[in-house]
Amino acid sequence: MMNIHRMKQEICEIGDRIYKKGFAAANDGNITYRVSENEVLCTPTMHSKGFLKPDDICLIDMQGNQIAGNKKRSSEALLHIEIMKARPDVKSVVHCHPPHATAFAVAREPIPQCILPEVEVFLGDVPITKYETPGGQAFAETILPFVQQTNVILLANHGTVSYGENVERAYWWTEILDAYCRILILAKQVGNVSYLTKEKSQELLDLKQKWGFDDPRLHKEFENCDICANDIFRDSWQGAGVERRGFPAPPPMAAAPAAPAPTAAPAANGDQEALVQLITNRVLEALQKS
Repeated sequence: MMNIHRMKQEICEIGDRIYKKGFAAANDGNITYRVSENEVLCTPTMHSKGFLKPDDICLIDMQGNQIAGNKKRSSEALLHIEIMKARPDVKSVVHCHPPHATAFAVAREPIPQCILPEVEVFLGDVPITKYETPGGQAFAETILPFVQQTNVILLANHGTVSYGENVERAYWWTEILDAYCRILILAKQVGNVSYLTKEKSQELLDLKQKWGFDDPRLHKEFENCDICANDIFRDSWQGAGVERRGFPAPPPMAAAPAAPAPTAAPAANGDQEALVQLITNRVLEALQKS
């Protein structure tokens, strides 16, 4: 039996962390937590995430209808519901506006890969959606092309959404992403971003698999991809206006060395003797004609 009051407390605790980190100014952001097949706890609209109380949390169904609570549900709950419908394993969704990650969403700059080990293990390739006005069904559906292959998404010109098996895990991905984006921006200001080699990047993917984290680069359909070139979501860039502008593409990863050409097998002794005799005969014939 789910302890709904405790789940409401967890939402409030994560809301407080989001607010104190500067990820949700004023009334920004929203959090959901699924409690049953058709019931989802949801933060209210027009309420600061830093000052939530359990009694502020409302209850909605999987169609977005509010079924309990004194305050109106968040206008962006439909986005959360689409994620939960597509991913039954997801129990909680966190949406907010972390400044450094949102800067990439505003610039529509793809997040570089193969730079920071922790990010390769915990995040992988991070997609950017096409832009839609927040709050409606069209906005909610912008995540559908990506939701199966990642746990964190940049919403173009808007913010981030991340999700997981509980509200703390859902929040983790956003915090990791924003810290990484801040490091990238600082490194660019210092003057250089250095990429890991293919071999070292592959070691991280192997660790990721060993520790039980999934990554599309580990799937068969991507076995020949350039693991550092954002290959997983690059086909979506044009439709969303995503383009490398601030950060260079990683150096192409070296192809596997070509197999050495097969060498001719040494001739048997008998063949060698016959060849020597043939050459000798030809030389003698040429001498006789001269």
